[in-house]
Amino acid sequence: MKMQEFLQFLTQQLTHWRRQYKGLRRKGKLMRNPKSKSHREELLRTALKNVILFLSKTNEKKEGVARRRHRRKEERALQSKATVKSKSSIYTICLDWVHEQRSWVILAIAILSLTGVIGQKFYNQTQLQVGYPAPQTITAPYTTRIEDQKKTEAERKTVSRSSLQVLMLDARMNEQINENLQQLLDDGNEIRAVAGAFPFFDSLVLSISTQRYLRSCPESEWQAVLVALENSKNQQKKIGQTAASSPPSSTERQPRTTPQKTRAADFSQAVAELESYRVTTSEKNLSLLIAQISQARKRYTQATAKLLQLETTTPERVYEESLLLDLSDGEWEKTQMGIHQSAERILTQGIPQGLPKNILQDAVSLQLQTFVPESAEPLAKNLLLAVLKPNLQNDEEQTRENAQKAAAGVPPVMVKIRHGEVIVKRGVQITAWNFQVLEHYHLVRREVKWQGLVKLAGVIAIAIGVFVWVERHIDYELRQRDRILVLLLTLSVPGLVTMGVPYTTWSALGLLLGSFYGPTLGLTVVGLLSPILAISLDMSKAALLAGAGGAILGSYVAQRLRSREELALLGVAIALTQGGIYLLVKILIGQVFGSTWYIVLQEAALFALSGLCWSVIALGLSPYLEKVFDLVTPIRLAELANPNRPLLKRLATETPGTFQHTLFVATLAEAAAKELGCNVELVRAGTLYHDIGKMHDPLGFIENQMGGPNKHDTEIKDPWKSAEIIKKHVNEGLVMARKHLLPTAIQAFIPEHQGTMLIAYFHHQAQQMAQEDPSLIVDDADFRYDGPIPQSRETGIVMLADSCEAALRSLQASAKSVGEKPSLKDVSTEQALAMLNNILRAKWQDNQLVDSGLTREEMSKIAQIFVDVWQQFHHKRIAYPKLKANGAARNS
Repeated sequence: MKMQEFLQFLTQQLTHWRRQYKGLRRKGKLMRNPKSKSHREELLRTALKNVILFLSKTNEKKEGVARRRHRRKEERALQSKATVKSKSSIYTICLDWVHEQRSWVILAIAILSLTGVIGQKFYNQTQLQVGYPAPQTITAPYTTRIEDQKKTEAERKTVSRSSLQVLMLDARMNEQINENLQQLLDDGNEIRAVAGAFPFFDSLVLSISTQRYLRSCPESEWQAVLVALENSKNQQKKIGQTAASSPPSSTERQPRTTPQKTRAADFSQAVAELESYRVTTSEKNLSLLIAQISQARKRYTQATAKLLQLETTTPERVYEESLLLDLSDGEWEKTQMGIHQSAERILTQGIPQGLPKNILQDAVSLQLQTFVPESAEPLAKNLLLAVLKPNLQNDEEQTRENAQKAAAGVPPVMVKIRHGEVIVKRGVQITAWNFQVLEHYHLVRREVKWQGLVKLAGVIAIAIGVFVWVERHIDYELRQRDRILVLLLTLSVPGLVTMGVPYTTWSALGLLLGSFYGPTLGLTVVGLLSPILAISLDMSKAALLAGAGGAILGSYVAQRLRSREELALLGVAIALTQGGIYLLVKILIGQVFGSTWYIVLQEAALFALSGLCWSVIALGLSPYLEKVFDLVTPIRLAELANPNRPLLKRLATETPGTFQHTLFVATLAEAAAKELGCNVELVRAGTLYHDIGKMHDPLGFIENQMGGPNKHDTEIKDPWKSAEIIKKHVNEGLVMARKHLLPTAIQAFIPEHQGTMLIAYFHHQAQQMAQEDPSLIVDDADFRYDGPIPQSRETGIVMLADSCEAALRSLQASAKSVGEKPSLKDVSTEQALAMLNNILRAKWQDNQLVDSGLTREEMSKIAQIFVDVWQQFHHKRIAYPKLKANGAARNS
C-alpha cells in the first residue's frame, strides 16, 4: 500500500509540474526570473528525498522471502523511474537553458555552419606544398612505377594538336553558290531570248553552220551574199569568181575564233545552199527566207550588244558570242542541266580552303565531259569556275572529339622509383613532380588547417555582426525563427557551390529575402556573402557577379510587388540580368572574341535559365515557408484581406454591425498608417480580423442589436458577467485565428487593439451598484482586458482607430438627430477634433501606448487624419425642400 501511495503521489507531482511547465512555456515566462530555476531544483530535491525516505523504511524481518523479493523488484522499478525522472528533469533544464540563450546558440550555429560549408578547402590541406623547401630528406619506402602526369599531358597535347581536322559542308555557302550559278544561267537565257530561236530555219535546207554564219557574219559579207544571189540569175559562171573576188575586209569585225580561210568556205557554202533552195522553190519563198535571215541578224546584233553590256558589269568575263549564241536551243538546254549536275557533284565532294586552282579546273573539266556537249564545255567551264568557292569548314566539335580520342589513346608515361631513392632533399624546393611522388606514397601529410578555419570564422563573425547591426537599425524586428530561415537560405548558395554546381540559388535567395524581410536585409546578406565566397571558394568570378546581380535585383524589387504574377515577371528579369552580366564580364575579359565564343554564349544562356528556374522554385516554396516560419508578405496580406475568406464572410453574415464597424476602423487605420509610414497592408489585414471573436455572441455587442433590446439590460443585468462576455471576444478571436492558421502578426491585433483598457460602461455600472450595496467590491482587474498592450505602431494605430470610431459615429448620429436644419446644427470639425484628442490623451495617460513606438507628437496628427477621413465619409449635403403631402400624392 505504501508503494502504491508513493507512486500515486509521485505521479500527481509530476503531472502538476508538467502542467506548470507547459503553462509557463505558453505564456513565454519560462526561465525569465530566478525563482523558476530555484523552484525546479527544489522539486527535484524533494523527489529524490522521498525516494530515499521510502527506501529507508523497510522492515525485512517481518516479511517472508517472497515478500522481500517482491519489494526489491518494486524498489528497483522505483529507482529506475526516479532515475528516468531525474534525467528528464536535467534534460528539461538543459532545454530551458538553450531556450534562454537561444540568440547566442543561433549565433554559434550560424558561425559554425557557414564556416563549415564555406571553408571546405581547409579540411584536407597538405603540410608539404609545391614551391616550398622540404623540411627533411624524404626517400621512397618501396619500389613502384608512377605516372609522370606532366610528360603524359605534354604528349597527349602534341597528339591532340597533330590530329587531322574534320571538315563539314557549309550549307549556306552551297546555297549561295547555287544562287550565283542560277543567276548567270538566267542572264544567258535572257540574252538568248533576245537573239531568238536557233536554228531559225529548217536545218535540212540550211545547215546549222550556214545559219550560224549568215546570222553572225559582217554586214559586207551579207551584202555580198545577196549580190551573188542576184547575179546568179544571169551569170551562173561568175558565182565562183564573185565569191573568190570578194573576200572579207580585214577592217570589218570578224569572229574572234574564225580564220580567214574558214570564212571564205562558209561564204561559198551559204551561197550554194541558198542557190539550191532557189532551184527547189519559188522566188517568193527565197525572198521570205532572206527576210527571215535579216530579222535573225538584227536580233543577233541586239543580243551581242546586251552581252557586251553584261560583260562591263561583271568582274569576270563568262559569256562569249561564239560560246553562248552559237549553241542550238537543244544544246543549251543540255548544257544547263549538265552544269547543275556537275556543280552538285563537285559541291557534294566538297571544295576545301586553299585548293590549288588547276586542281579545281581539272575536276570541273572531268565532270563536264560526262554531262555537257563537247561544243559547250568551254562555256560550262567558265560558268562553274566563276561561281565555285570553298564550301568546307572546320567541324570543331568533331575535331575536338577526335583529338580527345587520339589523346586518350596515348599511354601514360611511367617512371620507376626504387626503394630508398631520394624523392626530395632537405631544404630543396619541392617541385610538381616531387609533390606527385609524395602524394603517391601518401607522404604529403594532409591535415585540417585550423588557422585558416579560424580566420574564416572571424570574417564570418564580423559579417554576422554587420548583419545584426543592420537588423537593429531597420523597422522589421527579426525573431529567432526568422534568423534560422535567413541562415538556411544563405547556406544554400555556398552549399551548392561546394557540391560542384555553379548554377546556385542566388536568385531564390534574393527573391525570398527581399519578399520576406525587405530590400535592406536582402541586400545586406547578398553584399556580405559575395566577397566571402570570392575569397574563400574557387569559383568563377563571372558566375559570382552574375548570381549576385540577380540576387540584388530580386532583393530590391520583391517586396514592392503585390501579386504572384508580378513575382513571376521578376523571375524573368532576374534571369536576363544573370545571363547579361555573365556575358558582359566575358566580353570585358575578351573571352567572347576567341574560338570559344559559342561556349560563352551557351554558359550565359545556362546562367539565365538557372536564374529563372531558381526563381520558379522560390515562388513555389514561398507559401510553405510563410506557413512554417509564420511570415507575412504583402502578397499574403493581400490574400488574407480578400473579403471572400471564410472568416470574413462569416463576420459579414453573422455580425453585420461588427463588419461595418470593422470596415470603418480599417479605413481610419489605413489612412493613419499611410501617413505615418507604417505597413499599410498589415494594418488593413489585421483590422479586418481584430473583432472576429464577437461572432461567439453577436447580440452581446450593441452594433449587432439593430435597435433591438440590449441583452445586458434585459437578461444579464450583471456588469461582471457582461464584462466577461465583452472580454471573451478577445480569447474567442484568438481561438478562431489559430484554428484558421492566421499569422501571428495578424493574431496580435486581436488582443492588442484592446490592450488592458477598462470596460468603462460596465465598470461604472458596477461602481453604482457598489454604492447601493456596500458588500459588493469592485476590482478594476475584473473590468480590464487581459492585454497585452500594443507592441507595434500598427496595432497601436488600430487601437486608436477602434476607440475613435464609436465616438465619430455617435457625433454623426447626434448631428442628424438635432432637427430640421442639419446644415446649421452639424458638429463642427473643431468639436470632433477636440473629442478625438481627449480620447487619444486618455489612452496615452492610461499607458496603453508605451510599447507601441508611437510618440506623443503623433497623437495630434492621428486625430487630424481621423477627422479628415470622417469628413470624407460624412460630408454635408444639400438640404432638399420638403414636399407637401398632396403634391407628393399627385407625383406618385
